[in-house]
Amino acid sequence: MHAVKDLISWLPEEVLGSILSLLSTKQAATTSVLAKRWRHVCRLVNNLDFNDYDHVLPPEEGGRKWNLIRESFRKFVDALQCASRIKKLSLKCHFREESEMAHVNSWICNAVERGVLEMSLDLWTVCVVVLPRELVTSKTLVKLTLGSHIDLGNIPPGVSLPALKSLFIHTIFFSYGDLCNVLLPGCPVLEELSVRHVNYEGISYCISSRSIKKLTVYYNFETWITEMPGMSFHAPNLVSLDYSDYALEEYPQVNLESLVEARLNIKYSKLIKWPDMSGLINGISNVHTLHLTSASANVISRCVKHGLSLPLFKNLINLSFWGDHKRCWKLLPYLMKQSPKLYTLLIQGLDDYTCDGTMHLVKVKVLHLLAFGGTARELEHLMSILGGIMVDDGKMLQTDDARWRCSIQVQDRFRFLRLSKSSC
Repeated sequence: MHAVKDLISWLPEEVLGSILSLLSTKQAATTSVLAKRWRHVCRLVNNLDFNDYDHVLPPEEGGRKWNLIRESFRKFVDALQCASRIKKLSLKCHFREESEMAHVNSWICNAVERGVLEMSLDLWTVCVVVLPRELVTSKTLVKLTLGSHIDLGNIPPGVSLPALKSLFIHTIFFSYGDLCNVLLPGCPVLEELSVRHVNYEGISYCISSRSIKKLTVYYNFETWITEMPGMSFHAPNLVSLDYSDYALEEYPQVNLESLVEARLNIKYSKLIKWPDMSGLINGISNVHTLHLTSASANVISRCVKHGLSLPLFKNLINLSFWGDHKRCWKLLPYLMKQSPKLYTLLIQGLDDYTCDGTMHLVKVKVLHLLAFGGTARELEHLMSILGGIMVDDGKMLQTDDARWRCSIQVQDRFRFLRLSKSSC
């Protein structure tokens, strides 16, 4: 019987490292026991993923075992520290004492020295985390993710991340103004920014960057919203905004002159009885595509009732509107009136439509009814909205000024009724 030739082991080490990079770091490390030649190949892996979440016991359960596991994890990560180039480092770990941060910082610095392109740090600790200066002065880092529920204290001065294009922040407690005044100014080519907060402490009241094009802001802490001085956005080159929050007392500065698409999920809270949305609404009035949740429609309608005048949405072509309350549906005709170029209207929540009168969709050419089930109630509301009747066995809808071609379509697993205006 002929021996089977080991063709893989004859491949260059760089190729073997690329193959092992397709595996998890833990799996790649197990190949070191295959043969003498494989002993150090795992150190050529260019995607490193270290995660102690599945191995760390709570201190009250672990005792001595906790310390043994922590030491085992540190030795595992230390064994893969070297000088070969890497593309990505993902580090998820717990630590209880500030002295342990020295190990974390050494791993971060090693990745920076190796020209890392993407880094994700998910650190769980009650200690103040002092990031190494090497991280915030990396010349190669393109994508950085920081989380979660950690206090960064003061960001080291002299931030310089000339290649960073994507920054994701999840519940990081910055010193006041550090995000806007220290970190973002050091990212001259940043294009995508995501800021999530589920606690009040350390929140940023202002997002300011001349370079970002895509911004996601998710704030969710109703209890403390009366302590916030308002929210400001200064991003003159921003193209896409996704903003979720409770309605605040004011929006002092909103400069979004290049905005093309906006998604608003602004919730009403009784803690701020009369929020002032004028700054935000005026600041996004240049959009081409606008998505409003039912919560947003509700709070904007409340503001209109108390004196808010909607601006002219002179560029708005596509409007996505979700209504689940009579107050929401009262807003829609006013919003459409202020949108002279509106072409496509997407409505969700038709089953909850509760508004008297007909909406004359004179300018709208395409109407989508999302999650349309074809129930008698939905059809009744559709007739109420358009003031028409179904003809040609439900294939056409006849109104006073047009005939609408009807078709049921499915896109991204969502079923909707599409009505396209065929004649005027």
